[in-house]
Amino acid sequence: MTPTPHRTNPRPQGTNAHPLRFGYGTNGLADLRLDDALALLADLGYDGVGLTLDHMHLDPLAPDIAARTRKVARRLDALGLGVTVETGARYVLDPRRKHGPSLLDPDPADRARRVDLLIRAVRIAADLGAHAVHCFSGVLPADPTHLADPAAPADPAATADPAEDSAWKRLAETLTPVLDAATHAGVPLAVEPEPGHLLATLADFHHLRRILGDPPALGLTLDIGHCQCLEPLSPADCVRAAAPWLRHVQIEDMRRGHHEHLPFGDGEIDFPPVLEALAATGYQALTVVELPRHSHAGPHFAAQSLPFLHRAARAIPAGAEGSTP
Repeated sequence: MTPTPHRTNPRPQGTNAHPLRFGYGTNGLADLRLDDALALLADLGYDGVGLTLDHMHLDPLAPDIAARTRKVARRLDALGLGVTVETGARYVLDPRRKHGPSLLDPDPADRARRVDLLIRAVRIAADLGAHAVHCFSGVLPADPTHLADPAAPADPAATADPAEDSAWKRLAETLTPVLDAATHAGVPLAVEPEPGHLLATLADFHHLRRILGDPPALGLTLDIGHCQCLEPLSPADCVRAAAPWLRHVQIEDMRRGHHEHLPFGDGEIDFPPVLEALAATGYQALTVVELPRHSHAGPHFAAQSLPFLHRAARAIPAGAEGSTP
């Protein structure tokens, strides 16, 4: 393919000295070759890409992953695209279990496979110059009774569910070597609260943070749609509350109580206040459009999404950006 010259992204008027930087997730461009997807995003004017490590793009299990990563790094640099590494591929580890195995799996060997994937992701992210590595906890096992330890001493901070308490301890234990790798690589690990998972809300993120002792490498992926779906705060208030730990942002439309990623305008979110809150925090990493179920028309939605976000950014009142909450 002939290299596509990077086009300077036209900034919406009214943004501050550190304007928001928008990206698009490759999990929403799964039918495109990675090189074609990156060229498309650069041509459309995106600032970066949320790169999901998967077999159809950058396969983290490929024997020549180091060479492939170097090639992608050169391509990103040539196109002027920033990158965040995402690890939400559905079947990258197990062709029969969506997002399996997880960090909470009953089998220690299966948990180790997920840990290995995340450590690989950290190394890839470091080689790409990525802003962060995204991950999530996984769901509780179908039969969580094996998690409970009746001989364990009482924990005053525990919940009323011994199996859930043990799941939190398991999550902390499995994430510890990943956080060690992230610390060594200088790449934040950005955990995403995911509806239906053990770690589903901002409150759950803080619970994990306390269990782990608030390690500097532990950050947060905030999905704006998830805030609309189930958080008690508005999406803009979620941004303000999450600001100190914010390392990665995903964005799409959504409706209250329904975990369905929607194109902008198809849900209930008022986006100018959300972008205003992001700008006010000084957040400078990528804000990545997350439409994984729209890959069948990925180029169309990529082309539609950036102008929408620019219009929403232009709606921020003059002088509202740049101040901390």
